[in-house]
Amino acid sequence: MRKKNIAALVTGLLAITGLSVWTGPSARAATAPCDGTYSIAVGGWRSHWWDDRFFNVTQHVGYPTDIPNGASTQAGVNELNRLVREQRAACPGQHVKMMGYSMGAAVVHVWVTTNWMSFDNVNAILVADPKRQGPPGADGGTGVFGPAVGAPLAGVDRFFGNVPVKSICTVDYVCDTSANPLGYPADHINHYDVDFDGNHHNDNANEQWYNGVWMPW
Repeated sequence: MRKKNIAALVTGLLAITGLSVWTGPSARAATAPCDGTYSIAVGGWRSHWWDDRFFNVTQHVGYPTDIPNGASTQAGVNELNRLVREQRAACPGQHVKMMGYSMGAAVVHVWVTTNWMSFDNVNAILVADPKRQGPPGADGGTGVFGPAVGAPLAGVDRFFGNVPVKSICTVDYVCDTSANPLGYPADHINHYDVDFDGNHHNDNANEQWYNGVWMPW
């Protein structure tokens, strides 16, 4: 019974695994200017591209997040890929900074693992990533409950190729199943306010922040 209760918790947990309801392609008439960094943000469950909590970013990604599963994640990966490649075609020398929260972090995570060989001059910020592989702490929720959500959301890894990645997990069962599950959803929602600021993260950070402590990969 306890196992069923935990599974139900993580289903809801992965369901809050960010904040984003897709209403079609991201709102943008054309590519962004080529000056500076092109920063692109991906929210999670039940957020829209206009209220995903990220700010000081160039572009927000819209994708179907009513149901946190592999199909939704792959749709997010496809839309993220479309947007960044259109921007890169228009601005070949521009740096791309990707940011994702919870299920959106899983979207960015999957994009990096599948595209790092064909896309350079990019870095990634993963906030409360359910695909985070421990240590420190334990694996994220999709490492335990992968069969319930399906690929590519299922499973954990830290295969990022040569892409600099900053991973942030703070006392949060979504990204660390050694955390107290009873702290969800408050811990998942309340611990990351500064991390939604695109200007808070530099373009070459390659590190982990675990429960507020800096750690190298």
